[in-house]
Amino acid sequence: MSTPTAAQWIGYPTADVPRRADGSVDMTAPAPRMPDGEPDFSGIWISDRTPEGEETPSDVFTLSSSHYMENMGVDMPNGLPYQDWQLPIVEERTANKAIDDPHIRCLPDNFLRAYGLPHMLKFVHTPDLLVVLNEMNAGYRQIFTDARQLPDDPSPSWQGYSSAVWSGDTLVVDTIGIRDDTWIDWNGSVLTEAARVREEIRRPDFGHLEIRVTVDDPRAYTEPWSVTLTQRIVVDGELIDEVCLENEQFVERMKLPF
Repeated sequence: MSTPTAAQWIGYPTADVPRRADGSVDMTAPAPRMPDGEPDFSGIWISDRTPEGEETPSDVFTLSSSHYMENMGVDMPNGLPYQDWQLPIVEERTANKAIDDPHIRCLPDNFLRAYGLPHMLKFVHTPDLLVVLNEMNAGYRQIFTDARQLPDDPSPSWQGYSSAVWSGDTLVVDTIGIRDDTWIDWNGSVLTEAARVREEIRRPDFGHLEIRVTVDDPRAYTEPWSVTLTQRIVVDGELIDEVCLENEQFVERMKLPF
């Protein structure tokens, strides 16, 4: 699934972008670093589904969604290891074309799901904080990189509570406090309040992020499971308002017979 988009500040050159002689972005140039020497994840990112053997694009007109958007367990031999109670729910949500999906009803997307959707994410990175701005519905997430202790009794929220530490060039993020029935794909797979999510985020070069996600949610799954989600950078553009509730008619149309 690819969708064209128009963004504000089109053509305004992003600063400090490594470029080849022809002006194209050198996506495999070394990743930038912050003044303290740690990798800098700052930039605008989008799910990367570049076909094997092709060069990763860096412009805002080739946005795409990940195959994980529909099914987070698509690459697992037996799919996600659902607890028995979740199986009929996923089957029903798949059959009814996700009519109750919080995403199409203009509610916030959990960060795990956002990595697979065709909406841009802007990372703003400082030594003590990584802020993720979601173009969709002007959402945001805070990842505290000062190794603070996670809360003992968090009030459940859409993005949970995230604290991170560095392990070499990998930022290891632990998140708890996610609200129950948080959808992570179109099939209606969920996280619950019992979930603990670990992200291992790397920037192997200028143009890419690799995010290894491990979900440990004993209430929803029979065992922990992992998936690697990749992002590519978008340059010479900016975020634009994408507010779902402005003239939203999609849900009503989904109620019509196909």
